[in-house]
Amino acid sequence: MPYKEKPIVKKYFTIGEVAKELGVATSLIRFWETQFDFIRPKKNAKGNRKYTQDDLKKLKLVYHLVKERGFTLQGAYDHIKHSKDSIDDKAEMIASLQRIKGFLVDMKNNLP
Repeated sequence: MPYKEKPIVKKYFTIGEVAKELGVATSLIRFWETQFDFIRPKKNAKGNRKYTQDDLKKLKLVYHLVKERGFTLQGAYDHIKHSKDSIDDKAEMIASLQRIKGFLVDMKNNLP
């Protein structure tokens, strides 16, 4: 059986990497940290933020609610806090739907 390398999965992301992933400014991510108490990245001795995959999922959910669906910050906070589904479930569903959308757009663009 041939050797197959496992893909390297990052555990921590810098604020710059997270901002690039979401397409927003780093200042907006810092602002969201003050508004949403469930977003708490780890900080090193210098105070640099280190975001986990879980933090990234939460930020993507906030981005989806605020930027894509047009919720106010308070509305997004209330929606997340009072929702029966967990944040992880919602984040996974959003990511899955975005992958499907990308696939369908690619198919449409490749039609004759």
